[in-house]
Amino acid sequence: LIMTAPAVLLLVVFNYIPMFGSVVAFQYYDIYNGFRNSPFIGLDNFERLFRDPNFWMALENTLTISAVQLILYFPVPIALALMLNSLMSTKLRSFVQSVVYLPHFFSWVLVVTIFQQMLGGAGLVNTLLRNGGLPTIDIMTDPDTFALLVTSQAVWKEAGWGIIVFLAALAAIDPTLYEAAAVDGASRWRRTWHITLPGIRGVIVLMLVLRLGNALTVGFEQMLIQRKAVGFQASEVLDTFSYYYGVVTSDFGYGAAAGLFKGVLSMILIIGANK
Repeated sequence: LIMTAPAVLLLVVFNYIPMFGSVVAFQYYDIYNGFRNSPFIGLDNFERLFRDPNFWMALENTLTISAVQLILYFPVPIALALMLNSLMSTKLRSFVQSVVYLPHFFSWVLVVTIFQQMLGGAGLVNTLLRNGGLPTIDIMTDPDTFALLVTSQAVWKEAGWGIIVFLAALAAIDPTLYEAAAVDGASRWRRTWHITLPGIRGVIVLMLVLRLGNALTVGFEQMLIQRKAVGFQASEVLDTFSYYYGVVTSDFGYGAAAGLFKGVLSMILIIGANK
């Protein structure tokens, strides 16, 4: 309990205390007047929010990107953990895990820059296509494929982080189960299906619940950096909507209303996932 005290303190300071600031969503908030002296306007910010077509566009983009990431990103760490767990060489496994885990420490600026150097108009892929007399492909500035682009960036950056959890779960499975199954003639696929996956089922469900609770947070910095390249119509999500309409324009009550709406929606998702 003593060892968890710093984490609990961070949670209280940065997650629970700021909840009191949600009152801004019900005020015409003036930063100079503060919470006490800013006029209370009830649900006016929410009524205005629900009439704003840009808000619904941001919500649609958020849900679309979240769905794509849930389908394409969530299974990747599981598959990689299963592949690494099947490697007989411990040194090779550690090396591959370290290489895959390394991008987790990169900033989004660096990640987007690397993708730009590889897939941009003057990047490596298009340069090779151009030199070969083939038509180039538009990836970094195509709004129609933006959801797939940001998902691939998230997979490359964060898949290694998820591997750690699943490898720990795999290490807890009794190896004698595999030996008994092998003696009974079970193939590698049958052992994976009947021993490995049931053995990590609890961790998979737990990670899915946590993922759904955080599904609407699809990468504020990632979207902000690539906003000009693909346009706000494709990159505007709830987080950037709250920032631009709340902080940049100093309409703090309106931005807070969007943020509170996202929080309530996330709570519904995580309660539904638990059920």
